[in-house]
Amino acid sequence: MALLPVDEALERILDGVKPLPEEAVRIAEADGRVLARALTAARTQPPFDASAMDGYAVRAADVETTPAELDVIGESAAGNRFHGKVGPGQAVRIFTGAPVPEGADTILIQENAQSLADGRIEALHPVEKGRHIRRAGLDFRLGQPMLEEGRLLGAATIGLAAAGGHPTLPVTQRPLVAVLATGDELVLPGEPCGPDQIVASNGFAIGALARAEGARILDLGIIPDDAGAITAAVLRARDAGAHVLVTLGGASVGARDLVRQALLDAGMSLDFWKIAMRPGKPLMFGRLDEMRVLGLPGNPVSSLVCAHLFLRPLVARLGQRAFTPDLRSAVLSAPLRANDERRDYVRASVAAGPDGLIATPFPVQDSSMLTTLAASNALIVREPGAAAAETGARCRVLLLG
Repeated sequence: MALLPVDEALERILDGVKPLPEEAVRIAEADGRVLARALTAARTQPPFDASAMDGYAVRAADVETTPAELDVIGESAAGNRFHGKVGPGQAVRIFTGAPVPEGADTILIQENAQSLADGRIEALHPVEKGRHIRRAGLDFRLGQPMLEEGRLLGAATIGLAAAGGHPTLPVTQRPLVAVLATGDELVLPGEPCGPDQIVASNGFAIGALARAEGARILDLGIIPDDAGAITAAVLRARDAGAHVLVTLGGASVGARDLVRQALLDAGMSLDFWKIAMRPGKPLMFGRLDEMRVLGLPGNPVSSLVCAHLFLRPLVARLGQRAFTPDLRSAVLSAPLRANDERRDYVRASVAAGPDGLIATPFPVQDSSMLTTLAASNALIVREPGAAAAETGARCRVLLLG
């Protein structure tokens, strides 16, 4: 049976996926969240004409020609305005952010004023009308659109929302991704490792990748090669409300590859198994009630490459995050042999050259080698049946960040 093409596999995984419902969070907890709906200003900013500088609130008519002497009749500070009115030949000491008093129409900055005796100042330079005044509503006005639906919230946008009078924000729920590793050979980092065992790494890497797209992680731990134990772990993920279950390993065709059958026994509807890509051929996808199940290969590199291609866009769509693979054109710095019927994702180092990007494939592409993947910032994408490529040929690269 022909293997499923990568693009069709992604279409099936994303088919029918919609953003999760919204929830309200305190603005102090909104960093990295996504706005579930557009936000409008709940107030006007600034709410009054405010001084942009320290100095004196004056009438422009009084300082058209200088030097000019003025009587200082009071002070306006942020949070404590001057309640009188500025008349001819008068000034009010004012500080940045303070309300401009009635009657004043410009700000004489303090560098251009000289103190005199008896509470008077001398204006040293003329000032045009409206100078150094921030008009009410300069930033935004009540009811004005502030932030669009789907905006990823960060420092500036959270500051804007707070200034707009919002103590809580409507955000899209964060997807819950359950991660299940299986295998008698696996131990956690730091645990005693028997002569036939290896340290589990996939779960930590996959969790980090999913968190980077806004997910919460439910770590189901390492489950031994026991069909009943695997089925029980799968049902724990479902009962916990996981939106995505990621299984790691155990989905191939060996006698001890029990994950696929355990998932079927738990009620999963299998969509596909095995796709036309390298590394990552034994990828599995199905649905268990409302939970989507993504079965990743056990080899660390295969697992992470598949997670970049399939898990990241799935989590991003559930969380209403924009996701576009960063595909670019580059020039090969080394030859590549002809490709077979599978799409190849070749680990590579990409750097800027005088005429664009230069892609250097690593000579050893074994799917167990995390050192190579950690040194890679891109994958060279080779289509099925691609002819051999010489040094200097153009290629397509997927940047990993």
